Amino acid sequence: MKASYDNKEWSAKWWTQGNTPSTSADSPWKLIGDCGGGTGDLGTSDPVLTTVPAPTGHALCRPDGMLATANTNTPYCLAYDTNGREKIGNLKRRIIGYFTSWRTGKDGSPSYLAHNIPWDKLSHINFAFAHVDGANKISVGSETDPNNSATGMQWPGVAGAEMDPALSYKGHFNLLNKFKKQYPNVKTLISVGGWAETGGYFDATGKRVNSGGFYSMTTNADGSINTAGINTFADSVVAFLRKYNFDGVDIDYEYPTSMKDAGNPSDWTIANARRAGLMRSYGTLLKTLREKLDTAAVIDNRYYQVTVAAPASGYLLRGMENFSALQYLDFANIMSYDLHGAWNEFVGPNAALFDDGKDAELVRWSVYTSPQYGGIGHLNTDWAFHYFRGAMQSGRINMGVPYYTRGWKGVTGGTNGLWGKSIGSNCPTGVPNCGGGAVGIDNIWHDLDEQGKELGGGGNPMWHAKNLERNQSGTYIASYGLTPATDPDDKLTGTYTRYYNATLVAPWLWNAQKAVFLSTEDETSVQKKAQWIIDHGIGGVMFWELAGDYDWNASRNNGQGEYFMGSTLTRLFNTAFLNAPAYANKLSTQAATRGAIDVRFELSGYKLGDANYPINPTLKITNNSTFTLPGGTEFQFDIPTSSPNTMADQSGFGMKVISSGHTGNNIGGLTGDLHRVSVKLPSWSTLPPGGSTSIAVVYYLPISGPTNFAVYINGKPYAIRSEQPHLAYIK
Repeated sequence: MKASYDNKEWSAKWWTQGNTPSTSADSPWKLIGDCGGGTGDLGTSDPVLTTVPAPTGHALCRPDGMLATANTNTPYCLAYDTNGREKIGNLKRRIIGYFTSWRTGKDGSPSYLAHNIPWDKLSHINFAFAHVDGANKISVGSETDPNNSATGMQWPGVAGAEMDPALSYKGHFNLLNKFKKQYPNVKTLISVGGWAETGGYFDATGKRVNSGGFYSMTTNADGSINTAGINTFADSVVAFLRKYNFDGVDIDYEYPTSMKDAGNPSDWTIANARRAGLMRSYGTLLKTLREKLDTAAVIDNRYYQVTVAAPASGYLLRGMENFSALQYLDFANIMSYDLHGAWNEFVGPNAALFDDGKDAELVRWSVYTSPQYGGIGHLNTDWAFHYFRGAMQSGRINMGVPYYTRGWKGVTGGTNGLWGKSIGSNCPTGVPNCGGGAVGIDNIWHDLDEQGKELGGGGNPMWHAKNLERNQSGTYIASYGLTPATDPDDKLTGTYTRYYNATLVAPWLWNAQKAVFLSTEDETSVQKKAQWIIDHGIGGVMFWELAGDYDWNASRNNGQGEYFMGSTLTRLFNTAFLNAPAYANKLSTQAATRGAIDVRFELSGYKLGDANYPINPTLKITNNSTFTLPGGTEFQFDIPTSSPNTMADQSGFGMKVISSGHTGNNIGGLTGDLHRVSVKLPSWSTLPPGGSTSIAVVYYLPISGPTNFAVYINGKPYAIRSEQPHLAYIK
């Protein structure tokens, strides 16, 4: 801090407590020089501040950094306390489980219904999935069809699955609402999209309709925003939430990125033509949902949440610009899994917590040795958290944990398979160079291709992996179509040995005889991840999916026991979070400022796809106040440590990182959250009211944000009004 005293300017060397400035050796003050004079570049007087009323009522409860809908008294206090933290019963962190529509038991495989959910251990349940229908409305199919699992199906004779007769619909929605009456602190959200239904949907016969889904609903063929489609969808969401008593909507759009051939190969024809406009229209979609649901919340006296399932891959995020749409969300659920899988040859963990400097995919692309990357590995949970921390406080971020495996067969090299290689021969349509995905008994939650054949991927519920670790095949395998008597892939062969890498925080199973690698999660990794979430002030955990969790069931297997569906991992999160401190609720880490000024900062002009490396957008600074910013005005902001501390400009403004939150590689995790960046107006230039200036910037790993802006006028810091609307401001 600086102060003027006795016509001289002083700066504090350390914390002061009313000490009179002097030049004595033990004084906490350092003399800068005489006041007055100067070049005149910074003006001669401070701007006048206009006070604004202090926030009252529901405004006190709005989460920091979440954009308020204009002229709407959104009832935030129904869902948040006056510190902007979500009310989640006796938990201190969120525990969000995805509940899927298709584990009904009607196909002979084990069912997982609403009464199987550990309701007392959760804060939120996301129902997967609804989709965007051909009319651009939210849909779960024909709502009057008795075979519709969401609204029509029944399970006679299944204890706990009895319908609530007070409701006009049946199916999962009936049961979810029946149990919500018993557990009022648990919120339910309808999740829209997912991998299979982002660009289309499945009809009543199970055939996929390539309707365009999110891609065409949000974005016209020429890349422009489909405003009509977005409004139609958002209006239908409001009606859907009201009809089925959901607490919000979760957008699982995979993916609004400019990277060519991202997402489901079935969607590429529609998506690739629209890549240039996807992120812009995605922002409009979330803004429109926020506004329409806030308006509905006022009418209904019930708060509605808007959330997303967001990717964790640095590759996908590179094509999602700076994720400016995060400002419209209550929180983001980060899909910090599927970081490695049989879509390519690199054998590694599904959801490592940290980088170890040896990731085979990153080695292949010279990430560790290219100086631009700073040695930072970006295929891990910790990196993904820090990416999103650039635009949101930790408490509005939830990290994903998989309750399922990923795996390969025919693995060569590596250490017990880890960082080895597996080359596939029967790649899915559109994937030219896939890995050799595990099949048969190593893939019981398998998907099928368009011809109905098994797609190798090593997809298993975690309870099946626990049985394999015990060298048990499981009494349930026939219900998933396995025939070990006739198919050698379905037989229990070899020994599955558990290994664990403490640096990665990643367990796996390795079958040396079969050369099969299965990436897993278990009590050890989950406890480590829970503590990491607590230590970083993160809002909580999200997991896919509830039916993959396990318990030891002593009565199964003719009384010999086996692992089966349960809640072991979920209970571990619950226990860890019950006594945790409250999550971090503030976006800014900067000291209080004198006031605020209406200056807008916008990153734009991102190149598409593989042409966007290095990342080279334009930072446009616009002065929306009536005060002329003098020459030498300094602008500071934060960017996440997910990107190296090398952000610079190519416009001669001298942009530089003035404070580094992390340096060097990120083996074992990034040590800080944010870098502080500074850039100044040239001394000979001013920024008049309504004026703007543009700066070409460059960086090498994607960022969200920037955020926590400060405008230094006459050397004194002012916030910006969009971030601090309740501070006294410069007109």
